[in-house]
Amino acid sequence: MTYRDAVAHAIAQEMARDPSVVFIGEDVGAAGGVFKATVGLLDRFGPTRVVDTPISEQAIIGAAMGAAMTGLRPIAEIMFSDFFAVCWDIVANEIAKARYMTNGQLALPLVIRSANGGGARFGAQHSQSVENWAMAIPGLKVVAPSTARDVAGLLAAAVRDPDPVLFFEQKSLYPSRGEVPDGEVVDELGRAAVVRRGSDATVVALAAMVPRALEAASLLCADGVEVTVVDLRSLVPLDVTTVAASVAETGHLVTVEENPRLCGWGAELASIIAEEHLFDLDGPIVRVTTPHVPLPAADALEDAAMPSVERIVEGVRRSLA
Repeated sequence: MTYRDAVAHAIAQEMARDPSVVFIGEDVGAAGGVFKATVGLLDRFGPTRVVDTPISEQAIIGAAMGAAMTGLRPIAEIMFSDFFAVCWDIVANEIAKARYMTNGQLALPLVIRSANGGGARFGAQHSQSVENWAMAIPGLKVVAPSTARDVAGLLAAAVRDPDPVLFFEQKSLYPSRGEVPDGEVVDELGRAAVVRRGSDATVVALAAMVPRALEAASLLCADGVEVTVVDLRSLVPLDVTTVAASVAETGHLVTVEENPRLCGWGAELASIIAEEHLFDLDGPIVRVTTPHVPLPAADALEDAAMPSVERIVEGVRRSLA
């Protein structure tokens, strides 16, 4: 199954299971989504549960919040994650704080899906990786899958979660394919996956950086360097336990993040490992990131800005040296 097909698969699974699940967003119904990730849902579930909205992020997120407050479990789509900037007040000041400010009397079981990240030549206003924005806001859970299997399982888990979840789908991964089991697929939020094991270094990656980290690990293996690759899968909750256990085995940590370098999730993870597991380290923590610049649209410049397989290999060698 493709990564994009897994999106529709998970939404359909949850809508069939629970009649309180509704899906709203711009062009998500008749058009099947701008990335064709929601094809067939309108035909199957009808216009009362799959609702095309006006071009208004504030309206989409406001409607989703109201629906969640009154007993539904909405899935809302923001077409590009960059557009969270348009409705960030509702997300960060209202949705994220509702449970806390009502002393638990109000729950907001909603999911906001969005196409995130670069690699598709969409330019600076349509290519940002904004999961760090969400990670910084208490009250939001943040998920970013790298495979079709994780899209299916983690999206289902997000729909069933009692709290708001921001679900970031890396747009360059939509055509990628992977095995998705038959039957109901439900995963667990906040649990990283060790997708390759090695004894020399630990590389931690997220979303589109996971396949690049795996390719880098294969190149390093040819030179006798065995690398563990950890797919974080979610930033909130953050599975430090899995990362720390791997670092204890390898003694080296390299983080690979698509985000701009300043205040990236890798900086947070590095600070935790340095503070709580310093004596497990045998070399410096290395962060491989995008520089702190707007992401270019030109092919060569976008490729130069985003972490490449070669830069990951170099980062591992720097830590080992």
